[in-house]
Amino acid sequence: MRVVLAEDSVLLREGLIRLLESAGMEMVAAVADAEGLLRAAAEHLPDLVVTDVRMPPSHTDEGLRAALVLRRQQPGLAVLVLSQYVEERYAAQLLASASGGVGYLLKDRVADVAEFIDALRRVAGGGTALDPEVVAQLLLRGHSGPLDRLTPRESEVLKLMAEGRSNAGIGQELVLSEGAVGKHIGNIFTKLDLPQAEGDHRRVLAVLQFLKIRSLP
Repeated sequence: MRVVLAEDSVLLREGLIRLLESAGMEMVAAVADAEGLLRAAAEHLPDLVVTDVRMPPSHTDEGLRAALVLRRQQPGLAVLVLSQYVEERYAAQLLASASGGVGYLLKDRVADVAEFIDALRRVAGGGTALDPEVVAQLLLRGHSGPLDRLTPRESEVLKLMAEGRSNAGIGQELVLSEGAVGKHIGNIFTKLDLPQAEGDHRRVLAVLQFLKIRSLP
């Protein structure tokens, strides 16, 4: 897996380089600002971009806006945002994009290296990895349409799916058997009018529909 990293903190950037390389990923570029990220992604055409949100020169939302540009320029490019902040406006646009391969994790909550690497691989493979706080902020937005068909329990299951939880992880969180979780997920697919598809494709489609609707202004 070829990775471009954008992080202005030297210590964190060097730490992430070592961590990702030790996990067998190829670090093709590591930059400190959004302009460098755009140039590196155009030059190296990576499989995955990992970016902070607030970088020079204004330290506001340059990294996230650069990620949006890259998703438009390189459809299918996987992007994982790793930040101390939830920038709701641009995060909603990023997460509501038309394909999978997207994640948004908060630095302070990444406590398990193995889980972090798993999240990177899941995003690179077209899945999602969202911090619960990101999902919680999206839940504050109003919605209408297919999501109204879901029961409260089905909505809880879909929320955990958006975080990247497996059926076993969802069952553990909600104190449900894997069989019960599977039934809830089947109901979600039916109520969201998602057709049969191979592998985890419908799972990603359900999460994307959740994000698109929740991200509406």
